Amino acid sequence: MTGVRPAPVAAPPVRRRRLATLACTLLVAAQPAPGQTAATPAPVEAPRAAAERPLHLIIPFAAGGGNDIVARVIAARLAELRGQPVLVENKPGAQGIIAVEYVQKSAADGYTILMGPSGPMTGNPAIYSKLPYDTLRDFIPVTMIGSFPLILVTAAGLPVQSVQDLVQYAREHAGSVNYGSTAALFQLAGELFNQKTGTRFEHIPYKSSGEFVNAVMAGEIAMAFADPPPASGPIRAGRLRALAVTSAVRHPSYPEVPTLTQAGIAGMEFSIWMGIFLPAATPAAIASRLHDDLVRIIASPEVAERLAALGVDPSGMPSEEFARVIAADIARWTAVAKAAHIKAD
Repeated sequence: MTGVRPAPVAAPPVRRRRLATLACTLLVAAQPAPGQTAATPAPVEAPRAAAERPLHLIIPFAAGGGNDIVARVIAARLAELRGQPVLVENKPGAQGIIAVEYVQKSAADGYTILMGPSGPMTGNPAIYSKLPYDTLRDFIPVTMIGSFPLILVTAAGLPVQSVQDLVQYAREHAGSVNYGSTAALFQLAGELFNQKTGTRFEHIPYKSSGEFVNAVMAGEIAMAFADPPPASGPIRAGRLRALAVTSAVRHPSYPEVPTLTQAGIAGMEFSIWMGIFLPAATPAAIASRLHDDLVRIIASPEVAERLAALGVDPSGMPSEEFARVIAADIARWTAVAKAAHIKAD
């Protein structure tokens, strides 16, 4: 006997309304947000589950240094803007090479970001004949966060009041004076100072500028060319004495501190920077979105004020302009290293 399939039972009116509402909700949720396309890769416009995956901001030096301090300011604001965790990871060692190579070999999906200081990105190419990375070939220079001069500092208790006093002190204590550095550019600055003054400060390496600033205050080293973030507090507290800055003009954060040229040491005018980099294969949409977010963060009054308080001049320059700065700096520091006969390998 052939059975007859019963007619489907209609859903009650209330249930039909709920199903219609759910269908509309799912349809709206499936549509891209304004300005998005279905082809936009993560993490620029990702589903909620993917967007909650944390970004990793890699720092080439130990905690407490200038790059680390600024990176944490930027990371906190980026997390707020994205609604997404941003984890700061310190990978110190080998003049920043460990961290830079780590990001170079990471997946080019925008989730691993390098806070690249000018030392590893332009100083290392000047002193290493072989590097596992090429700054211009292997990375997208997303934007420069900011730039700053280095500050020639000594301990407040050292019996010197000026650059010329320091030079005289070094001559009187030949063979027992030294300086600290944490990256190639800090070392190049110290060796350039030796060349310009005829002194022989010996180089002592540290894992971060925070460490060698502490070493100056403790009297372990006689002087250092320090970046402003870790040095500004001790200078204002009277624990460090700022003798000069490496910029061409006096820095607004330290108007009482002369330039090295004003202090009688010509040919040492320069600033260094910190920037954000992604692996070269990262899709353009991801790099562009990150650039726009960072420019928005850097331009915000609270971040601009925070950077200024650290002695950092905010930037946010376009990627193409940043690439030109990097190329020019590599050429300059390569010439300095050659003249100083500095080679790290």
